[in-house]
Amino acid sequence: MKHETVCGLDIGTTKTCAVVAVEGPNGLEIVGFGEAPSLGMRKGVVVDLEATIKSIEAATEKAERMAGVHVSEVFVGITGEHIRSTNNRAVVATISEDREVGSADVRRVVEASKIINLPADRQIIHALPRYFTVDGQEGVEDPVGMAGGRLEVDTHIVTGGTTFITNVLKCVHRAGLESAGLVFEPLASSAATLVPEEKQVGVVLLDIGGGTSDIAVYSLGSAIYTATVPVGGNILTNDVSLGLKTSLAEAEEVKKQFGAGIEDGAQTFTVRTLDGRTSKELTTQQLKAIVVPRVLETLRMAKQKIVENVPRDLVLGEVVLTGGGSLLPGIAPIAEDVFGLPVRIGTPSGIGGLTDAITMPQFSTAIGLVLFGANGEYEPSEGARRGAGSLFAKLRKWLVELWN
Repeated sequence: MKHETVCGLDIGTTKTCAVVAVEGPNGLEIVGFGEAPSLGMRKGVVVDLEATIKSIEAATEKAERMAGVHVSEVFVGITGEHIRSTNNRAVVATISEDREVGSADVRRVVEASKIINLPADRQIIHALPRYFTVDGQEGVEDPVGMAGGRLEVDTHIVTGGTTFITNVLKCVHRAGLESAGLVFEPLASSAATLVPEEKQVGVVLLDIGGGTSDIAVYSLGSAIYTATVPVGGNILTNDVSLGLKTSLAEAEEVKKQFGAGIEDGAQTFTVRTLDGRTSKELTTQQLKAIVVPRVLETLRMAKQKIVENVPRDLVLGEVVLTGGGSLLPGIAPIAEDVFGLPVRIGTPSGIGGLTDAITMPQFSTAIGLVLFGANGEYEPSEGARRGAGSLFAKLRKWLVELWN
């Protein structure tokens, strides 16, 4: 599935982002970007339809104006506590007389892997092939053309609550847009921030948003576990506001400036009181006493989910933090202590048209929606991801287009 114009829509708890990209000579290039405050979402769930529709309209309109194109279809990011993931396996017999695996066999086996016990109020968002097995030979990435009578697939399946999904799509439709597809947000963020080598060795992506923190764990090149933790940066801002007895706006500024990154007692700062009439002086030590426990709690909740669901024998190489929450000063060393792994901050890269204004972790999901969506259920091609001119990238891009 190839689109000339691709649009990603990230409806977050704090902000709504729309990104428009077009197919250029070197892959996808961003031509439009728009953002608007989100007032109708809480932890990935719609709580106010009208406010959410207005946010979508405002963000999309800005992106359209910058791009000079009209957008009718968008890839919609989805998150929330209702998301679940599981791994499944399916097997089919190949149908061609010459016992050769065809693309129809691949489609059939992936469809067969979607047959799982699912309550009536849940639906499948993704069925992502992890690897194929042809006549007992495991670890095949692309089985088309191989000789074999028996084709198996291991898939990573992501499901969501139908009610929550329907409400998000209702807002998208009422904003005058059609959904080109749903993408679980950490998969989109991964497309924008991770490199293939990381996915191969094993990596934890933790996307810390305003209302939720999304997890995607990759090993041997594909997603093996995805989940959402219902805690994000907004709860930390709330803690700071309560602890310092100041407004949320003031708390957000203090959090962004100092976070957990200043040594004990190293600095003093001034905040306005709740009524805004007077100011008071506080120390960064007082701020750290509020910030660090909450950051530790969020990271430990994420680690607990991973420990419970990812086999210990999978060697994980590093943790990549992205999303607005990853900008908190001093968060990386805390995360290294919690996970016992190297940590880096993931910023969107490898797509043409990026400007300094949007090469920021808080836009990883919106940019990733364009990358992930452009190639359907499959991981984005390196050609599209890197805007690369190399022969390998072009060959891979051609294979992905053929595949889809």
